[in-house]
Amino acid sequence: MKTPPYLKKGDTVAIVAPAGVLLNRESVINSAKELLMSWGLKVVYGKKMFCKANHFAGTDEERAKDFQEALDNSEIKAIWCARGGYGSVRIIDRLDFTAFKKNPKWMIGYSDITVFHNHVHNLGVETIHAMMASSLQDAPAGIPYTISSFKKALFGEQLTYTIPSSNYNRVGEVEGQLVGGNLAILTSMLGSESQISTENKILFIEEIGEYAYAIDRMLQSLQRAKYFTNVKGIIVGNISRVTQNATSWGSTIEELILKAIPSPIPVLFDFPAGHEPDNRALIMGREIQLTSNNNQLSTINFYA
Repeated sequence: MKTPPYLKKGDTVAIVAPAGVLLNRESVINSAKELLMSWGLKVVYGKKMFCKANHFAGTDEERAKDFQEALDNSEIKAIWCARGGYGSVRIIDRLDFTAFKKNPKWMIGYSDITVFHNHVHNLGVETIHAMMASSLQDAPAGIPYTISSFKKALFGEQLTYTIPSSNYNRVGEVEGQLVGGNLAILTSMLGSESQISTENKILFIEEIGEYAYAIDRMLQSLQRAKYFTNVKGIIVGNISRVTQNATSWGSTIEELILKAIPSPIPVLFDFPAGHEPDNRALIMGREIQLTSNNNQLSTINFYA
């Protein structure tokens, strides 16, 4: 995998909105700009970022044009997505990655931005799964690890995580390339050129606002697509705000996931990444060492 150049003071970051509309979020985006500037970076906005086309931050054409300009501009060293929601899949096939492949730059975001993580992974380039500009709706003092890990990933500092172990963890130690993202988006990519291979890799998943049966349905779809056949390990991030059904599902989400993942593949639960304020940065496409325990601390180490 190609590693885009890490950022240094004086570099320029483009903030663009490839998906959901940014209603009443201009002050939040401006706070994100101020954060980057405090790190010595320059910031430009997508020209149409604050447009509105019903659900989306502008029409598909407008959002794609903003993203394309950020891809093609050699002065821009990273593309930071303003927010997710839904809409990235509607523009991915409109984009030309010719210039990007010659001069890769970091793409940053999570949730719906999984579309870009997967597509760019297949181009052979690493990306950063991390906070988005709209994440600054939470006060910086309340999300210190979210911000500090994002900065470390962006500037090329070592990422190492040690977290409490869940009793549900399936124990094991493995090494492999990290891939994945939002569970619904991973499922929606099946059968497209943006579908990733998980063979001999470590898969990260996270989700929000789904019924237990919907989570199971997505896992079953991935299982039938052989996502778990030769995977080395699984990292489960935040599975947030599971919607309650009228009838009981009958098991915990952890048990549901373990049933879908063949034994003895190691599974690490409760990694702080996803749709919660504590959203630690992950470098997708990077080789990592995963140690999953259930009676002592678990670790994830990113190789340089």
